[in-house]
Amino acid sequence: MDHEVLGSIVLLAIVSLISVLQNAFFATKVEHESKNYNSKTFQRAGSSAFERVFTANQNCRDAYPTFLVVLWCAGLLCSQAAAAFAGLIYLFVRQKYFVGYLGERTQSTPGYIFGKRIISFLFLMSVAGILNYYLVLIFGSDFEVYIKTVTNTISPLLLIP
Repeated sequence: MDHEVLGSIVLLAIVSLISVLQNAFFATKVEHESKNYNSKTFQRAGSSAFERVFTANQNCRDAYPTFLVVLWCAGLLCSQAAAAFAGLIYLFVRQKYFVGYLGERTQSTPGYIFGKRIISFLFLMSVAGILNYYLVLIFGSDFEVYIKTVTNTISPLLLIP
């Protein structure tokens, strides 16, 4: 594969692989809690601790396809570095959500809200990239440099709670 092509997607691939490891970690937690409750096999019904782990895992799995789509769209259409940074922050927030859900459910709320903000940012990056494509196609005006500058400048603001 061409090094230039690899260079334009390598950060997105790294974030995607880290997210796979995180999903494996969540699944391991569900399996471990299931075995603690019933040592023979995996069962859906169980203790309240198992229910919390299972629900947190399920909630994270439900949002996972959306995260991957907006991560890759934002990275390919707009700015790989800003999208990868936002993706890493999202993974950290998702970890905070998962661990918060294991305690009191109200502890998971900040992680959930922060995660929504990051998904929205990645979505807006994707839309900006698509709009830029059509501006080039229709009017011949390329705003890619400006869009990358704005997204790279705004992405650290995602750290503000």
